[in-house]
Amino acid sequence: MPTASAQLTGFLAKFPPDVRATAKAALAMMRKQMPGAVEFVYRTYALVIGFGPNERPSDAIFSIVLYPRHVTLCFLQGALLDDPQKILQGSGNQVRHIRLVPDASVLDHPGVRALIGQAIKSSDVPLKKARSRKLIIRAVSARRRPRRPPAR
Repeated sequence: MPTASAQLTGFLAKFPPDVRATAKAALAMMRKQMPGAVEFVYRTYALVIGFGPNERPSDAIFSIVLYPRHVTLCFLQGALLDDPQKILQGSGNQVRHIRLVPDASVLDHPGVRALIGQAIKSSDVPLKKARSRKLIIRAVSARRRPRRPPAR
Protein backbone atom coordinates (compact mmCIF):
# COMPACT_ATOMS: atom_id res chain seq x y z
CA MET A 1 0.00 0.00 0.00
CA PRO A 2 1.42 3.43 -0.93
CA THR A 3 2.26 5.95 1.75
CA ALA A 4 -0.11 8.84 2.43
CA SER A 5 2.38 11.18 0.77
CA ALA A 6 2.51 9.01 -2.36
CA GLN A 7 -1.30 8.85 -2.44
CA LEU A 8 -1.55 12.65 -2.21
CA THR A 9 0.98 12.99 -5.03
CA GLY A 10 -1.16 10.65 -7.14
CA PHE A 11 -4.33 12.62 -6.38
CA LEU A 12 -2.61 15.91 -7.33
CA ALA A 13 -1.34 14.40 -10.60
CA LYS A 14 -4.92 14.09 -11.86
CA PHE A 15 -5.38 17.87 -11.98
CA PRO A 16 -4.32 20.20 -14.80
CA PRO A 17 -0.73 21.53 -14.46
CA ASP A 18 -1.80 25.09 -13.50
CA VAL A 19 -4.17 23.85 -10.77
CA ARG A 20 -1.53 21.41 -9.52
CA ALA A 21 1.17 24.12 -9.37
CA THR A 22 -1.14 26.50 -7.49
CA ALA A 23 -2.06 23.75 -5.03
CA LYS A 24 1.57 22.79 -4.42
CA ALA A 25 2.49 26.42 -3.72
CA ALA A 26 -0.47 26.77 -1.35
CA LEU A 27 0.46 23.55 0.44
CA ALA A 28 4.06 24.71 0.89
CA MET A 29 2.92 28.05 2.29
CA MET A 30 0.39 26.52 4.68
CA ARG A 31 2.91 23.95 5.88
CA LYS A 32 5.27 26.80 6.68
CA GLN A 33 2.52 28.70 8.53
CA MET A 34 1.36 25.62 10.45
CA PRO A 35 4.35 23.49 11.45
CA GLY A 36 3.18 20.44 13.36
CA ALA A 37 -0.29 20.47 11.79
CA VAL A 38 -2.22 17.35 10.98
CA GLU A 39 -3.30 17.28 7.34
CA PHE A 40 -6.48 15.44 6.35
CA VAL A 41 -7.03 14.42 2.74
CA TYR A 42 -10.47 13.78 1.31
CA ARG A 43 -10.83 12.88 -2.35
CA THR A 44 -14.34 13.26 -3.69
CA TYR A 45 -15.39 15.48 -6.61
CA ALA A 46 -12.89 17.98 -5.26
CA LEU A 47 -9.62 17.18 -3.50
CA VAL A 48 -9.67 18.62 0.03
CA ILE A 49 -6.59 18.95 2.22
CA GLY A 50 -7.50 20.15 5.70
CA PHE A 51 -5.09 21.55 8.29
CA GLY A 52 -5.73 21.17 12.00
CA PRO A 53 -4.00 21.04 15.39
CA ASN A 54 -4.91 17.38 16.02
CA GLU A 55 -6.50 14.34 14.40
CA ARG A 56 -10.06 15.59 14.90
CA PRO A 57 -11.35 17.04 11.61
CA SER A 58 -13.83 19.17 13.57
CA ASP A 59 -10.86 21.13 14.98
CA ALA A 60 -9.42 21.91 11.52
CA ILE A 61 -8.64 25.57 10.84
CA PHE A 62 -8.10 25.64 7.05
CA SER A 63 -8.57 23.55 3.99
CA ILE A 64 -7.11 23.78 0.52
CA VAL A 65 -9.67 22.64 -2.02
CA LEU A 66 -8.74 21.67 -5.58
CA TYR A 67 -11.43 21.83 -8.21
CA PRO A 68 -10.92 21.00 -11.90
CA ARG A 69 -10.35 24.68 -12.75
CA HIS A 70 -9.16 26.42 -9.59
CA VAL A 71 -7.88 26.16 -6.01
CA THR A 72 -9.46 27.72 -2.94
CA LEU A 73 -8.15 28.32 0.58
CA CYS A 74 -11.03 27.92 3.04
CA PHE A 75 -11.00 29.47 6.49
CA LEU A 76 -13.23 27.03 8.36
CA GLN A 77 -14.17 29.62 11.01
CA GLY A 78 -13.82 32.55 8.63
CA ALA A 79 -17.14 34.16 9.55
CA LEU A 80 -15.69 34.93 12.98
CA LEU A 81 -12.56 36.67 11.69
CA ASP A 82 -12.04 40.42 11.60
CA ASP A 83 -11.70 41.18 7.88
CA PRO A 84 -11.70 44.98 7.46
CA GLN A 85 -10.26 44.75 3.92
CA LYS A 86 -13.09 42.39 2.85
CA ILE A 87 -10.61 39.84 1.48
CA LEU A 88 -12.62 36.77 2.42
CA GLN A 89 -15.40 35.63 0.11
CA GLY A 90 -18.61 33.81 0.97
CA SER A 91 -21.64 34.52 3.08
CA GLY A 92 -22.21 31.31 5.02
CA ASN A 93 -22.55 31.12 8.79
CA GLN A 94 -19.09 29.64 9.24
CA VAL A 95 -16.73 29.20 6.27
CA ARG A 96 -15.11 31.95 4.20
CA HIS A 97 -12.63 31.43 1.38
CA ILE A 98 -10.06 32.99 -0.91
CA ARG A 99 -9.84 31.83 -4.50
CA LEU A 100 -6.20 31.40 -5.52
CA VAL A 101 -6.39 32.75 -9.06
CA PRO A 102 -4.33 32.50 -11.22
CA ASP A 103 -1.78 31.26 -8.68
CA ALA A 104 -1.04 31.12 -4.95
CA SER A 105 0.76 34.50 -4.87
CA VAL A 106 -2.31 36.05 -3.21
CA LEU A 107 -1.19 34.20 -0.06
CA ASP A 108 1.78 36.60 0.17
CA HIS A 109 -0.55 39.61 0.50
CA PRO A 110 -0.12 41.15 4.00
CA GLY A 111 -3.89 41.17 4.58
CA VAL A 112 -4.15 37.48 3.76
CA ARG A 113 -1.20 36.65 6.01
CA ALA A 114 -2.87 38.61 8.82
CA LEU A 115 -6.08 36.62 8.36
CA ILE A 116 -4.16 33.34 8.43
CA GLY A 117 -2.39 34.38 11.64
CA GLN A 118 -5.66 35.52 13.19
CA ALA A 119 -7.35 32.19 12.32
CA ILE A 120 -4.49 30.19 13.87
CA LYS A 121 -4.50 32.31 17.06
CA SER A 122 -8.27 32.14 17.46
CA SER A 123 -8.44 28.33 17.15
CA ASP A 124 -10.00 26.64 20.17
CA VAL A 125 -7.21 24.03 20.15
CA PRO A 126 -3.65 25.37 20.01
CA LEU A 127 -1.23 24.10 17.40
CA LYS A 128 1.75 22.13 18.74
CA LYS A 129 4.53 23.49 16.55
CA ALA A 130 7.16 21.12 17.92
CA ARG A 131 5.25 18.06 16.69
CA SER A 132 6.08 16.57 13.29
CA ARG A 133 3.63 17.20 10.47
CA LYS A 134 1.24 14.31 9.95
CA LEU A 135 -0.63 13.44 6.74
CA ILE A 136 -3.76 11.27 6.93
CA ILE A 137 -5.86 10.03 4.03
CA ARG A 138 -9.34 10.18 5.57
CA ALA A 139 -11.69 9.36 2.69
CA VAL A 140 -11.39 8.36 -0.92
CA SER A 141 -14.56 8.22 -2.93
CA ALA A 142 -14.70 5.13 -5.13
CA ARG A 143 -17.04 6.85 -7.58
CA ARG A 144 -16.47 10.42 -8.61
CA ARG A 145 -18.23 12.65 -11.05
CA PRO A 146 -16.20 13.17 -14.22
CA ARG A 147 -14.09 16.30 -14.32
CA ARG A 148 -14.84 18.96 -16.86
CA PRO A 149 -11.83 20.01 -18.91
CA PRO A 150 -10.49 23.44 -18.05
CA ALA A 151 -12.19 26.27 -19.91
CA ARG A 152 -9.67 28.27 -21.87
